[in-house]
Amino acid sequence: MSTKPDAPRPFLKWAGGKGQLLEQYRPLFPRRFGRYHEPFVGGGAVFFHLRPPQATLSDDNADLIDCLLAVRDDLPAVIDALGRHRYEKEYYYAVRAQDPAALPLAERAARMIFLNRTCFNGLYRVNSKGGFNVPFGRYSNPTICDAPNLHACARALKQAQIERGPFGSVLDRARRGDFVYFDPPYHPLSKTAYFTAYAKGGFREEDQRELARVFAELDRRGVLVMLSNSDTPLVRELYKGLRIVRVQATRSINSKGARRGAITELVVLNYR
Repeated sequence: MSTKPDAPRPFLKWAGGKGQLLEQYRPLFPRRFGRYHEPFVGGGAVFFHLRPPQATLSDDNADLIDCLLAVRDDLPAVIDALGRHRYEKEYYYAVRAQDPAALPLAERAARMIFLNRTCFNGLYRVNSKGGFNVPFGRYSNPTICDAPNLHACARALKQAQIERGPFGSVLDRARRGDFVYFDPPYHPLSKTAYFTAYAKGGFREEDQRELARVFAELDRRGVLVMLSNSDTPLVRELYKGLRIVRVQATRSINSKGARRGAITELVVLNYR
């Protein structure tokens, strides 16, 4: 991973973000590929690490896509809006209660970044109506606006097409020799471990099975595919026969500190 001061880093904290795993992922990335596709872009750690010359970033989370578009296309306005936010509890809840659809794009993006940087544990979670519902976080001095990094991210995003859509839409774009990286909401390790509320409706077992079908179709077409997921019997069953690599991750988002810590995850690859 680049250590240059202007190398972009994810400007949003995201559950399951891959920043901590990049060194383990480095030897797993294909050496050559055409266009890069990331259908669950999240914080974009892999994209910002690879910085491919051609990329399509997508997600079904409308707030996230709007935020990426604003940073790419109207960063000065985003930075200006961020400068008006302040780290105060009552103010936080007032901003959280806003209807993002009523705000201009740049202010909508600044609202998301502000809430993300000041909410509890950097968690993104929505309720059944799709509203952000994470409580106020306690920090000593949170960085609300990291302008140098936002500029670096904006430069990287200039190379990318950004759009909202379901993960299956990658089948409409990916061609032989392209590289697709899937980082879906993980299959839970237990029946009580579900945390899939990144978007209204969640991500259930039937979605995991559909994702495996999309993976298989991309494989059939000669697309290079890499997928991250939890180490569970279901995931191993869905990708049986493919190359599966175990990596060690640190779980950092959980309401109970005792449930954070080292955990084994899987990386599934259809290439060597």
